[in-house]
Amino acid sequence: MDNWWTNAIWSLTPTVLIGLFFWMVLRLILRADRTERKVFQRVEDEERAKAGLPVRKDT
Repeated sequence: MDNWWTNAIWSLTPTVLIGLFFWMVLRLILRADRTERKVFQRVEDEERAKAGLPVRKDT
């Protein structure tokens, strides 16, 4: 029985690690995109204010 549990753990470990890595990369990409959109919106609002245009309200 001890050998069965060892084999089960060794079989699942790579799948779990790859899954965690994929989740972390996807989370980092989504957070970076969200931050980039906020910064871009702030810059666009500043540029529109300099040009005398109304600030967009669609957030």
